[in-house]
Amino acid sequence: MEVALQFVGALGILIPFTLLQLRRTTPDSWLYLSANLAGAGILTWLALIESQWGFVILQGVWALAAFIGLARRAFRRA
Repeated sequence: MEVALQFVGALGILIPFTLLQLRRTTPDSWLYLSANLAGAGILTWLALIESQWGFVILQGVWALAAFIGLARRAFRRA
């Protein structure tokens, strides 16, 4: 189960990144930011469970950056 979640988390980051490189999305799109937040959140949680502190920092900051991007986008529309 944990390996499956790792794949889901990694794909949540890699698929939007690939779409960005192919110019199929933008860095401030809901799709890009939401998928990054979900993927990095999953990977942060899994790293936390395993006490892999370097990955907790890496994925935690990634998730935080995606969250801030989503919040900015939401407040920009309001």
